[in-house]
Amino acid sequence: MIRLLLVDDQHLIRAGLRMLCDAQPDLDVVGEADNGRDAITLAARLRPDVVVMDLRMPGVDGITATSRILADRPATRVMVLTTFGDDDHLYPALTAGACGFLLKDAPPADLLDGIRRAAAGDSPFSPEVLRRLVERAVHARAGAPRRTAELTARERDVLDLVADGLSNTEIADRLHIGVTTVKTHITSLMTKTGSPNRVRLALWARGG
Repeated sequence: MIRLLLVDDQHLIRAGLRMLCDAQPDLDVVGEADNGRDAITLAARLRPDVVVMDLRMPGVDGITATSRILADRPATRVMVLTTFGDDDHLYPALTAGACGFLLKDAPPADLLDGIRRAAAGDSPFSPEVLRRLVERAVHARAGAPRRTAELTARERDVLDLVADGLSNTEIADRLHIGVTTVKTHITSLMTKTGSPNRVRLALWARGG
């Protein structure tokens, strides 16, 4: 079971998230908080595997709460779920230690996939957010020498779709292969390119 802490100052949002997660056999909502201060306290007491974190909240905001939670328990995975996808929210959240960044207009299936990926050590990002990260990194590192790696044709297909922000399920559907096979290819790609996570792999694919 993946233990979840839901943090959002809007009761309706939390209720919707709880209903969605409670319907999944592998997800267990162990607590809720409507502000960052309570989130810090509950995370220390309940020890969730994943915290689904809003950013804009009264009192202690989500970025401060993320930093405090991870300082106390680095193994916790904090996945941001927010309405605001601009750089003023994205980069401070990543600096605070958030492992992923999803927007609230994401389909429910993408949210559930993101929670599971976060719990598994992956870095879930909304496609538009990942593209912006990649574009900025490519722009900042334009002209840097390109690293090389020996990739198979299928690995290159998977790599291109990772760079486009597709999830494992979407890649499997696009290439007509199994999700387990996709995961195997991504593990191989990370090893060959020296990428510690999915975001770095996407950056590598774009020449970053």
